[in-house]
Amino acid sequence: MHNPDIECELMIIGWGISGMASALFAANRGISTVQTGMTGEIIFASGLIDLMGVHPVQNKKTWNDPWAAIRAVSKDIPAHPYARIQKQQIQKALDEFTSFFGDAGFYYCGQKNRNSRLITSAGTIKQTYLVPQTMWNGVSALEEKAPCLIVDFHGLKDFSARQIVSVLKNKWPSLQHLRISIPGTGGKKGEVYSENIARSLELPSNREKLAETIRPYLKSIKAVGMPPVLGMQRTDQALSHLKELIGIPVFEIPTMPPSITGLRLREAFEEHFHGDGIRTLHQKKVLGSRSLAEDGFIFDVGTWEKEITVKAKGAILASGRFIGKGLTADRKHIRETIFDLPVFQPENRSGWHDKDFFSKNGHEINRAGIEIDDDFRPIGPSGKPVYQNLFAAGSILAHNDWKRMKCGSGLAIATAYGAVNSFKKHLLKN
Repeated sequence: MHNPDIECELMIIGWGISGMASALFAANRGISTVQTGMTGEIIFASGLIDLMGVHPVQNKKTWNDPWAAIRAVSKDIPAHPYARIQKQQIQKALDEFTSFFGDAGFYYCGQKNRNSRLITSAGTIKQTYLVPQTMWNGVSALEEKAPCLIVDFHGLKDFSARQIVSVLKNKWPSLQHLRISIPGTGGKKGEVYSENIARSLELPSNREKLAETIRPYLKSIKAVGMPPVLGMQRTDQALSHLKELIGIPVFEIPTMPPSITGLRLREAFEEHFHGDGIRTLHQKKVLGSRSLAEDGFIFDVGTWEKEITVKAKGAILASGRFIGKGLTADRKHIRETIFDLPVFQPENRSGWHDKDFFSKNGHEINRAGIEIDDDFRPIGPSGKPVYQNLFAAGSILAHNDWKRMKCGSGLAIATAYGAVNSFKKHLLKN
């Protein structure tokens, strides 16, 4: 065998929330790491950190206390990933993750041991645990049902202030809506995108034009809501500047993917993550892997063909589900794509989906994934680890209908924390 191009202690496969969190936790523990994967799936992240909001899903029971919800889930579904990690460890993981992003200018807000409620671009009301600072004023505005102006922009097709106001008119009757031209464009018409507006509003002069445009409509208004367009970086400065210009609080409203807040997370991570001993291979896939038993793994990494060979003592699989290509499906089975690990799934394809698209029980395919032991190692039918030096984190884990349970990012961060600490305990103890 030729010598590998790179040798490291830990290989992290994935670039979503769990992949980024794993790399951050590894760097903070002095673990030499290579992270690889495609970065596209992060744009599907809302930026919100859902810890646990709904259980049981068939009853649509919502919880104000996410920790009580996690205790209930762990009792009712012993194989759920949250059952593998204690509350204090989850809290430490959240603190470490949000502290890093706060230093990078992406601040989080929340209420101690309590979920918060905010509106979405669909006009629905969502529960979540931690909220980007740019959205936080919307939490208090909703709680007080304060008179608010929701603003959108000509040509922006994925956000309608009129729709939000129409859907919420019975629950929040003091909402108003306004459509304006994008500052700095001279009123040009045509389709526009959130990222273009966000980069435009990084300029103080364009924020001043925005303030001039909406100021005449603020009589009796207590706060202004808009899509996530207050810049791409240092959004706290854009938020405070716009508040100063119009004299009342401003808040962003989470949108459907692709998400500006997901792009912000990615840019903040890429710009500020400079851990010693960490090497990132952007937009590179693991094309093949070979186990060396106790000596670790050899990975072939590249875009379309092998470009780099990496030898690692162990690995964390944070490759996501179907969007992240961690799982794939053929006519008969759901498969894990890199190690060909056993996948928990219904016995046959007919069990993947309920005949009712909106079934209160959800669809079994959303609970498919990799089963793990208490150390976050993928297990086989015998219940024993498939590899002693392979760990898994994030949405690829089984028994975890995170979209319906409202626990996506919180679970991704918590299981990344558990996987990194288990790797360190097992493989770096000497």
